[in-house]
Amino acid sequence: MPERAAARIAVVGFAHMHSGDQIRLILGHDAADLVGVWDSDSERRDSISDDLGVPASVRYDSLDDLVATAKPEIVVVCSTTGDHVALVERLAPMGLHIILEKPFALNIAEADRMIEAARAAGTILAVNWPLAWYPAHLTTKRLIAEGTIGAVTEVHYYDGNRGPLTHVHDKEDRVDPDLEAKQASWWYSPEFGGGSLLDYLGYGATIATWFRDGELPTMVTAHTWGSDGLDVDEQSVVTASYASGLSTFQTKWGTFSNPWQHQPAPACGFVVVGTGGTITSRDFAPSVAVQTTKHPGAVLIPVDVPRPEQTSAVSHVIHALSTGDVPTGPTSDETSRRGQLIVDAAATAAATGRLTELASSVTIGH
Repeated sequence: MPERAAARIAVVGFAHMHSGDQIRLILGHDAADLVGVWDSDSERRDSISDDLGVPASVRYDSLDDLVATAKPEIVVVCSTTGDHVALVERLAPMGLHIILEKPFALNIAEADRMIEAARAAGTILAVNWPLAWYPAHLTTKRLIAEGTIGAVTEVHYYDGNRGPLTHVHDKEDRVDPDLEAKQASWWYSPEFGGGSLLDYLGYGATIATWFRDGELPTMVTAHTWGSDGLDVDEQSVVTASYASGLSTFQTKWGTFSNPWQHQPAPACGFVVVGTGGTITSRDFAPSVAVQTTKHPGAVLIPVDVPRPEQTSAVSHVIHALSTGDVPTGPTSDETSRRGQLIVDAAATAAATGRLTELASSVTIGH
């Protein structure tokens, strides 16, 4: 079989700080070529592109020109979440494979529109959840699949950071923003997908669904909190009811420290409980702590070395294209859609103060 040519990849939208991280990944990937970048704000595009050494020759002022001239195969969308659906419905019919930077969508209706657009075009729609590539969480999934802790009965999740305006690409720190700066940012706008619940619950709900092999809760409750003067939450606590018991998902903008520098308390990551043990899986940790019936005292297991296709959404989609497979795990549109169902139910529960049942449609088209 002839070796596949390097994937031609474009980055569209620079509203999300992960745009720079995605560009960095593409530039450093042996099987990828960065062929174009575009943003509706050319100054924002150029500021980040200058910092990362993106040549002027691949910077486009028109999205249509980028597609026609650069001829990308894959487009990584790093716009506001509110702009996701319009961009997918514009790009998928052009035959482009799409990687969406998390969060997936404003709601399940928009998620379904994007899935339908990609399926109609016969292209891949993938979602990048950076936590999914952390070796600790990949190791946790392997241990669950091997039956190390028996059947999963609970997943408890706490995650966040100091706030979306306190860092940019490469996790470079910024000073804490004032209220005026927050009010001017899309991250704090409900219209564009702001708030810690949408930002971080998608991680927890999607990865927990992956840990549980697709199982969804029947009901959720949720409470949120935000500073005076803001239209979105900065903290959420969600309780999900499963047949096996209750699981919890907590999100926080305003942790004491960023987990990639120093783990805050509570620590960011997951605790998975099973019928025969537990796994504590912290973001960025070099090992996971495992309790089992045979070894009730926690045993530290070094994290696995990820396979190349387990290191980023870009690598995962390139691998899928080279093998003829489809994205799997949290990156897949199906698992991400299930996570979105939990997010929607939690948002409704937080707004109404009521126990909320998940939408009845689990799989698109059913």
